[in-house]
Amino acid sequence: MKRAIPRGEEIACDAVQVFVKNASQWQGKPLDDEDVEAFRIAHRDSPIGPLVAHASYLINLAATNSNNLQKSRTALIDEIERCDRLGIPSLVVHPGAHLGAGLEAALELVARSLDEVLAATADCPTRVLLENTAGQGTLVGSRLEELATIRSQVAQASRIGICIDTCHAFAAGYPIDDPQGYREFLSEIGDRFGPEEPGCWHLNDSRHARGARRDRHANLGQGEIPIEVFGWLVHEPTLQRSPMILETPMGDDSEGHRRDLMLLREL
Repeated sequence: MKRAIPRGEEIACDAVQVFVKNASQWQGKPLDDEDVEAFRIAHRDSPIGPLVAHASYLINLAATNSNNLQKSRTALIDEIERCDRLGIPSLVVHPGAHLGAGLEAALELVARSLDEVLAATADCPTRVLLENTAGQGTLVGSRLEELATIRSQVAQASRIGICIDTCHAFAAGYPIDDPQGYREFLSEIGDRFGPEEPGCWHLNDSRHARGARRDRHANLGQGEIPIEVFGWLVHEPTLQRSPMILETPMGDDSEGHRRDLMLLREL
């Protein structure tokens, strides 16, 4: 996290996504006041605009095991509070997996989890952005209607937005590589969530074909999503207020994001 803003500046990012703790652990080291102030100052003094955080990959808001469910809720509360201290307005989280309990029950459980989390962080302005998934295994959220169902059941729905990952949408079967399919996908987002969403985009190519239901990111132009799709997105008038984040492979030379960012700006 300490290096997030400088690294973003090094490759001329306009927006940055960070982890506010180790994404592979339930608990993180408490934030130090000096580190918080340094992060805020670094962001303030940089040309970088929107900040987004991504929650731990361990969190499963639909966990069938009561211990894991509570650990997930507690972890998300902690991350929202960290975002509040750091001045990060949005936190992306994967909804979770039903692990055999069934989709309908999982969607309701995710909503109840979010109710508990948002009630415990009522004084924090940070919004939770539910990320669409590729649909592998028992993960929920691969269809837009599933994310909409979750939000409709949350008491503080205004604090819930969405994050759209292009690789995940493509892998889940949405024909975003077709001009008509692309327009229909954006139209469905607007119809289900309103003109202010998505709160964030993840621009990732896909190693696998449309509908494969496999979450494997590729660098732009090196996967199965035609490069022009990313050009459509960055020039889409309705999306100009949505931060767009790269989660593509860094490569052996750690220059993957730089190359993909340069490519996006050439489209």
